[in-house]
Parts: sequence; C-alpha cells; structure tokens
Amino acid sequence: MRDALDATPYDALLLLSFGGPEGPDDVVPFLENVTRGRGIPKERLKEVGQHYFLFGGVSPINDQNRALLDALRKDFADHGLGLPIYWGNRNWAPYLTDTLREMVADGHRRILVLATSAYASYSGCRQYRENLAESLAALEAEGLELPRIDKLRHYFNHPGFLEPMIDGVLASLAELPEEVRDGAHIAFSTHSIPTASADTSGPVEGHGEGGAYVAQHLEVSRLIADAVRERTGVDHPWQLVYQSRSGAPHIPWLEPDICDHLEERHGSGVPAVVIAPIGFVSDHMEVLYDLDTEAKAKAAELGLPMRRSATVGDDPRFAAAVRDLVLERAAVERGQQVTPCALGALGAGHDVCPVGCCPARAAKPAAAGVDSPYA
Repeated sequence: MRDALDATPYDALLLLSFGGPEGPDDVVPFLENVTRGRGIPKERLKEVGQHYFLFGGVSPINDQNRALLDALRKDFADHGLGLPIYWGNRNWAPYLTDTLREMVADGHRRILVLATSAYASYSGCRQYRENLAESLAALEAEGLELPRIDKLRHYFNHPGFLEPMIDGVLASLAELPEEVRDGAHIAFSTHSIPTASADTSGPVEGHGEGGAYVAQHLEVSRLIADAVRERTGVDHPWQLVYQSRSGAPHIPWLEPDICDHLEERHGSGVPAVVIAPIGFVSDHMEVLYDLDTEAKAKAAELGLPMRRSATVGDDPRFAAAVRDLVLERAAVERGQQVTPCALGALGAGHDVCPVGCCPARAAKPAAAGVDSPYA
C-alpha cells in the first residue's frame, strides 16, 4: 500500500454502480431503465421482476454500496486522505447525472471513478464509460463547467480484492462436513455474457476466445485455488462457471451454467461443492437469487452438500485497496514512477482504456478513454 497520501491532482472520488429497486413500486421502472431502447413490453418486465418481488421488491445492492461508502470514508479518514467520496448509479437513484451535477456544484474538477466491476467487459467497463459521457453531455447542455474524469484500473488481481475472497472460500470449506471437505470441488462463478462480447473484451491485442474477461476470471480462480492449497495442504479441483444468463436462446453465451455444472459434478462423484462468486463485488440480486436460491435448491435436490462463499463487500482490505489504487493513479498523473500492486501473471491493467477496448454494440462516445471526447 502507498505511504504518501497525496491524491492530487484529483479532488473527489465517485463510486459508480448499477443501482437497484428499493421497493415493489420501483421494480418495473428500474427494469425499464435497464432495458431502455430494447422495446420490451411492461408485462414481460413484470415477469422478469419476480426475482425482486421474492425479496420484497428490494435489491440489496444499494445498501451494500452505502456500506462500501462508509468503509471507504472511514479508511480514507483513518489514514488522513482528505478526498470526498460521492455515489452515482446507472439505473436508479442516486442517478449518475445528478451526482455529477452535485460534484460540479461543490467545485470538483478532477474526478476519479471507482466502478463496482473488477473485470474488463463491455457491461463492466465500456458501458459505464458511455454512461459517464452521456452525463457529461447533459451537463454541457446545461452550460456547466465540465470536470475531467478518469477511471481506476481493473482491480481483479489486487491483493485487497483477492484476500477477502480467499478467506471466504476457506471459511466455506470449514463449514462443510469433515468427511466431504477435502474432496470438495470449487466452482468459481461469474456473470455469463455473450461469447462475442467476451471475445472482444479488453485491448484489441488480447481479443480472441474469451478475451480479457475469461482470462482475468481464470487468473483470479487460479490465485484463489493456489492460496487455498497453500493454506490447507489440500489441492481442491476447480472450474470457472457462469450464471445469470439473460439473452435470447439463439445467441451463444459463456457456459457452463452453475446449475448444469452442479448436476455434472454430482454425476461425476464429487462429494461437495463450494461456490465462490468471484465476478461480483457484493451480494446483490444475482448472488441472492441465482446462487442462494436457484443453485442452493439444485444442490439440495441432488443431495450435494454446498456452501456459497462471501463476496468482498465492504471488507476493510478492499477499502484499503481502493485507497492504494487512488494514490497509485494520482502518482501516475503527477508523472511519478509507480509500481502497481497486482498479483499473478497478468500484472496490472491499463490506466486509460485504449481504442477498441471492449467495443460498444453501437458506436457511442465514452469518457475516460483514449478516444474520449471529454479529455
């Protein structure tokens, strides 16, 4: 972690997230925001919203972002880093444009962005950058002075992101009955995306089968499995699996699906499974429903002992990692030599997204990249 607590030239940090409904009346309007432009009928959105209605129409993501904000503010204050932190969402209040307007009114002109997605992909990076560009265009139309916005690099292999997940897997293994513990399989789970999106994730030179999205998740899986082996002396078999597919059936998405994987592992004689949701920063709806409800029910149906490990959430080590990333990027902007903190073979990713990185489905301006119209 960095010792010099100098965040200049930055004067604020923005936590940028997906957003979620906070009551039954919010569910359909929220889903309309998520699917805007796709022409999905309201009745279909009500069907899709059943996952939310099972939990009172409330997504846990907003409360989890509030907890992360508290953790970040505490960490920054405890370490003397006087950088104010704001929060804006893509699809629900507090909306990104409103938050940026507030930041400008408060006098902030150099803003760093922390997105609640650790990996490279269109939906996890480029789309957030498009949202930033849309919000900046709205502020420009209002005649406001625009801030310069930069985005923190992908943090999938930062130790402050990995260590809480390693501890989560170890805790889940310890919860399994002793007679099945050593033979337990680890299923590292992340959000499925179309294979075409995966293949073009990350910089152009890395495009190909799975792209950066799959490579980064495989790297995290290996790092966690290696750490578990080193700390327990047991070499658990593992596989990267996917969940939460939502696309049309004729479009190829990343596989295998977690429930199909549980059936296959059970059929091969695996005595127990730990599901590690490495693709998610916190326990939001995809974790709460697709893993804690659907996958848990499938494991029970199979008679397969299963535990789901914790996500990073508001772990103090993650808050410290964000502080480290902020100071790292600030030093780079000041022209200083920096040794990025990253584990594994992939190393630290780029600070500024290059042209062609996680390309858009349709050509749209994106902020915080080489091709940004708001440099």
